[in-house]
Amino acid sequence: MKKILRYLFSCMLFFTSIGVYCTNRLMYMKKKEENFIYNRELEAGRINPVNYEEIHKQELKILSPYGYYLTAVIVEPKKNNRYIIISHGVTENKINSIKYMNLFLERGFNVLIYDHRRHGQSGGKTTSFGYYEKDDLKAVVDWVRKEKGENILLGIHGESMGAATMILYAGMLEDGADFYIADCPFSDFSEEISYLISSEIKLPAKMILPIADLFLKIREKYSIRDVSPIRVIDKITKPMLFIHSEKDDFILSEMTKKLFEKKKGPKKLLIAANGMHAQSYNENKEVYEKAVDEFLAEYVFKTID
Repeated sequence: MKKILRYLFSCMLFFTSIGVYCTNRLMYMKKKEENFIYNRELEAGRINPVNYEEIHKQELKILSPYGYYLTAVIVEPKKNNRYIIISHGVTENKINSIKYMNLFLERGFNVLIYDHRRHGQSGGKTTSFGYYEKDDLKAVVDWVRKEKGENILLGIHGESMGAATMILYAGMLEDGADFYIADCPFSDFSEEISYLISSEIKLPAKMILPIADLFLKIREKYSIRDVSPIRVIDKITKPMLFIHSEKDDFILSEMTKKLFEKKKGPKKLLIAANGMHAQSYNENKEVYEKAVDEFLAEYVFKTID
């Protein structure tokens, strides 16, 4: 009997250790330091400190439905009704969104950039890879609509987790923007984690994933299976531009291709030749901008001209 009890205790300890370790890796994924992000963007020439300081902008605190505040900056140099929200990726913050802000300012948009929960200067204790972030994005969209008017032309640009968050928002909550740009999203979180476990941790994903999912349900009240853009992409009717780097080995470009295939209605796809994960714009600037311009001309500006 003692041997059986020791064996059961050892199994429980093993499963608990695996469950806590895996969920900690997800919930508290190590973020990049703000100074690192700023210096990286500055050295690459993607931030001009003088221009950023001089541009007309307003710092915001938008209340999340979960009780904390999201830190945002809205930049409004344009006297028109065109707005776009930029949703950054995991481990980044709104500083990383400045390059996309500049892209859309040049195309006549006013821009709102913000920090996801637990990132940058926003509140929130854990990262959920889109599950809770989608509700925060809805709060940001609702703020823009309330403050700037229901009749504005509104787009959302998302990168990596920010793109998955955008798809979950539009597919699960409301198709509330007029157009979307999804840059390197994952199509299904279970598949993404399984891929990372197999390639990085070198453990059998089929054994680890159910344990991680059980502990995530207990600790965070949602399942890994709930974070699945591919399950809701067909509910989005508004135009969407999909972008991914062919060489991305963190989130494979096949995931974006699957999302593109299942998306109904107006859509375009760019698979960029250069760059690793979330580097499509940095490594293919002219091609990226051309794809955005063609998408806007065909599906967005054409409808309002």
